[in-house]
Amino acid sequence: MSDGNKIMPTVWACVAVLIILMILIYAGTGNTATKAAVQPPIPKAGPLAQPRSLQQVGLPADQTRAVIPPDNPQTPEKIALGQKLFFDGRLSADGSVACAGCHNPERAFTDGKPTSTGIHGRVGQRNAPTVLNALYNKTQFWDGRAKTLEDQAALPIVNSIEMGQPNLNAAVVRIAAVDEYQGAFNRVFGRPIGSADLLRAIASYERALVSFNSPFDRFIAGDKNAIDAAAQRGWDLFNTRARCNKCHALTETKRDVTLFTDNDFHDIGIGIIRHNVVALARQAEQLVNSGDAAAIDRAALQTDMSALGRFLVTKKESDIASFKTPGLRNLLVTGPYFHDGSQVTLWDVMDHYNKGDGLQNPWLDEDIQPLALTEREIDDVVAFLASLTSDDYKKPAVKELARQRVLSRTQRPQRDTARAFGPKPTQPKPPQP
Repeated sequence: MSDGNKIMPTVWACVAVLIILMILIYAGTGNTATKAAVQPPIPKAGPLAQPRSLQQVGLPADQTRAVIPPDNPQTPEKIALGQKLFFDGRLSADGSVACAGCHNPERAFTDGKPTSTGIHGRVGQRNAPTVLNALYNKTQFWDGRAKTLEDQAALPIVNSIEMGQPNLNAAVVRIAAVDEYQGAFNRVFGRPIGSADLLRAIASYERALVSFNSPFDRFIAGDKNAIDAAAQRGWDLFNTRARCNKCHALTETKRDVTLFTDNDFHDIGIGIIRHNVVALARQAEQLVNSGDAAAIDRAALQTDMSALGRFLVTKKESDIASFKTPGLRNLLVTGPYFHDGSQVTLWDVMDHYNKGDGLQNPWLDEDIQPLALTEREIDDVVAFLASLTSDDYKKPAVKELARQRVLSRTQRPQRDTARAFGPKPTQPKPPQP
């Protein structure tokens, strides 16, 4: 081997180190996670924050019982304790942020922002998903990096741009200083406050937030007048030419009337061009190969590498820019949409799918292709999606649908009729390593 070949591994090692250092510097300075925003007050625990009845039309009773973990059974006292913690800013480092800040009951347990605001007004990279029906999720977060609600509850508390605690014990110390909590934990768990029980209580409250009882549920139960003709046409399109069932059903051959998710991860083309995901993936491969878990975590949460999605969890090239298929219930009142909150209305969402995307995206899911839906058909699919709103959010849903409809008649940035009715774009191959 020549002298030049001998020094190449050293050179590439230096390059990898430089890339990592640049990413870490970027994570602390110029990315969107560190830009300040106004931190809104913590929402109050009003009527919509209360645990939901299990007697709802459309609720899958057997499945609901099956997802309760044996080591954390539901009790009214534990759920009440979890609810109190969910709205308590003392879980955060400076008392300004609670779980409810990103998951406001009045907004169907979302925050209505493209991406969420945490401690010191720091803005993150991901849209806050609803907690409603999160108990049925196979994994938590957009990239599935947590398996259980207990695991999920821990991470925002210790994330530097969310609640900012250095560790869970710091949060426990603040909670343990409150006499009311000391008594409640002893009654519920029979022992002093600990981090595991704190997470169990929050997860128990979240498992009590089931949401069905929608017009669509009554339609499926036999009331053929529960949804109008447009929504019924939209339901048929959802399972046929609109191809929604490719991801929002457990199988493509059997209609899903319950959760509307395949519990899988897909690259649907969001953010590919805006974030230059191809270049990010090349950088991330160097970072992943470094084995620096802390650096990888910071890159995933606080830099544009967030756009790589599931890849930073599995390290599989096929998962680049893939994100979890969300459920669709209460969708009308949980916008803006997608993992980055980039789509303002449901018409924008439908326009994105209708045109098929695919440009400059070598990892696009094979089911994303032009749909050739007409304007009336798009309206019908939106009507169906609106019918998935539970009765708890009926009034705000009516107002929101009207707002989005007005926008859809004047502002359609994703609309591309030529592509929607054209052939599927030629998909580029992934870059060679």
